[in-house]
Amino acid sequence: MGQEVSSRPRVGMLVVDTGSSDRVGVFRGVAGPYWSLRPVCGGVEWEAVPERVRPATAAECLRAGTARANARSRGEVL
Repeated sequence: MGQEVSSRPRVGMLVVDTGSSDRVGVFRGVAGPYWSLRPVCGGVEWEAVPERVRPATAAECLRAGTARANARSRGEVL
C-alpha cells in the first residue's frame, strides 16, 4: 500500500483519498478535523479524514494531469 501522510501536505499538492475509492484530489486546506480536497478537473470540494489521505504516486499525478488537460481542451470549467 502507499505511504500515509504524516503531516499536512502543501496547498495544491495532489493526494489520494483512500477512504473515497482512491479519489485523487488537490489539497486545499483544513476544515476542522478534516482536510478539504478538490477534484483535479474542478468541481465541489470534499472533506477527507487525514489518516486516509496519502501522496499521489507519479503515475496518479500523470493521470490527473492528462485528465485536466483533456477537460481544458473540451472547454470544461476548471
